[in-house]
Amino acid sequence: MRKNIVAGNWKMNKNLQEGLDLVKELQSAVFGKTLKCDVVVCTPFVHLASVSGLIDKNKVKLGAQNCADKVSGAYTGEVSAEMLASTGAQYVILGHSERRAYYGETSVTLSEKVKLALANKLTPIFCIGEVLAEREAGKQNTVVKTQIEEALFDLSADDFGKIVLAYEPVWAIGTGKTATSAQAQEIHAHIRQTVAAKYGQTVADNTSILYGGSCNAGNAKELFANPDVDGGLIGGAALKLDTFMPIVEAF
Repeated sequence: MRKNIVAGNWKMNKNLQEGLDLVKELQSAVFGKTLKCDVVVCTPFVHLASVSGLIDKNKVKLGAQNCADKVSGAYTGEVSAEMLASTGAQYVILGHSERRAYYGETSVTLSEKVKLALANKLTPIFCIGEVLAEREAGKQNTVVKTQIEEALFDLSADDFGKIVLAYEPVWAIGTGKTATSAQAQEIHAHIRQTVAAKYGQTVADNTSILYGGSCNAGNAKELFANPDVDGGLIGGAALKLDTFMPIVEAF
C-alpha cells in the first residue's frame, strides 16, 4: 500500500541554528503521537548531517532538495547522491519547478539524477507540473505526462516503484493560489493513470502522489481527502511548527 507523506521543503531558508531549533520543535511535537503519515523535512545541504543526528528517523525522515547528475569528480559546488546518503538522508527532491525554471534542469539531467539517487538508496520526490499559461490552455495533462515519460519511463517497474511523485501547479507555488480539491484530484488521477498505462495498475496504486501548490492548514484536510492525493510537498508553511503540524495532522 502507498504511503501518506507530508514533506517540508525549506528551500533556501533557515540558517543552521534556526534549522536545528525547528527540527527540535518538530521532534517534540510528534513524540508520542500516532501519525497517519510519514513526515519528511527537506533541508539545505549544510543542515543535513546536523539534523540527521537530532531526529528519530522512525518519526521524522530526512530529505535533501537536490543532487548532482554525476557520481563524483571535478564539479565544484555540486553535491552527489552518495554524499547525501552518507549524512543519513533518506529522500531527495528532484525536478522542482524552481530548479527547472532557474537552473535549466532538463528531463535528460533529471533522469540521471533519479538513477543516481536510487543507486544510493535515496527515495526521489520527483516534481511535475504546469505553468499558468499551460493550465489556461488546457495542456496540464499533456505537460505532466510528458515530464514523467521523458525522465522516468526508462526505469524498470521495480525502480519506478521506489519513487514518490509530487504534482506542483507552478502557478500556485508561493502565489497564494491553490488548485481546488476537484482540480487536484483530477490531475492526480490522470498521473496515476499515466503510470498504470506504462507499469500496470498495481505499481500505479502503490505510487504516492503528493500535492505541492500552496497547501496549508486551511485546505490540507480537503485536499488529502481525495482518493488520489497522498499528502503534500509543503513550502512556506513548513518553516514554522504552528503552520506545519496542522498539515501533518490533517490525515
